[in-house]
Amino acid sequence: MELRQLRYFLALAHHLHFARAAESLHISQPSLSQQTRALEEQLGVTLFERSRRHVALTADGEALLPYARQLVALADDAQAEFAERGGLRRGRVRLGTTPTLGGHLLPGVINDFFTAYPGLELIITEDGSDRLARGLHEGRLDLALLVEDPSINGQAFEALLKERIVVALPPGHRLCGRASVSLKELRKEGFIICREGYHLRSLTLAACANAGFAPRIAVSGTDVDTALRFVQSGLGVALVPEIAVRRFGGIETVALSDPPLERTIGLAYNPGRYLSRAAEALRDFLRTTLRPENGA
Repeated sequence: MELRQLRYFLALAHHLHFARAAESLHISQPSLSQQTRALEEQLGVTLFERSRRHVALTADGEALLPYARQLVALADDAQAEFAERGGLRRGRVRLGTTPTLGGHLLPGVINDFFTAYPGLELIITEDGSDRLARGLHEGRLDLALLVEDPSINGQAFEALLKERIVVALPPGHRLCGRASVSLKELRKEGFIICREGYHLRSLTLAACANAGFAPRIAVSGTDVDTALRFVQSGLGVALVPEIAVRRFGGIETVALSDPPLERTIGLAYNPGRYLSRAAEALRDFLRTTLRPENGA
């Protein structure tokens, strides 16, 4: 049973006249008759009573009528839906982002995306880079803004920008006012570090190890904003992205030297999965907007 045959059936059921139904469909009357007979043969019933002057639906034709209307309507709806999606008037994108980027970077740029594509829906998931990569792998996310990490395999990654890591200090700390500090100078400090699954946690632990010490952990298991609030209250220091403290009051920051630290932020997606037109549009937008050469 073909959709075309159901459209022909509905036209004939409406006009109850082969010539007028064929004219409305822009086909020949023999073609309409042939397709109607083919549909009847497939269903094993007679759909119309025919005579030279009279065409009428049989009981089987009446039974088919609501199904044909529903199927054709669904097909038309699907065609309209995907025409809109193809034209990016409708669609959905599932974007993963770290809380820092989601809270401090995206709000400043995403309005321009919705200005260009007001009919699209953006669903944001905030989590650590490790879990975001898993979401891409499992198909729960279309795209993710995350930190480049060699241990994350199987995802396409496009670097967009570099992010400097600084030391967050409570007000009045002995190191406040310095142009820079080395990690070794933080050996005796209590550290506030993020929970498992956050790249910032592994970065902090690795940097301290490279500097020759294991950090004394005062508080563990936070996200970046919560870590900054603990720093603000005087419980310790934290290594944080510079973007996270730009609008955070009651905290002093000092640059790191010996060695300086930075991380690469980029856009990741699963090359083995289908990327919708809406997701492609957001990917292209973020590429254009966030790369430094484009004014980010």
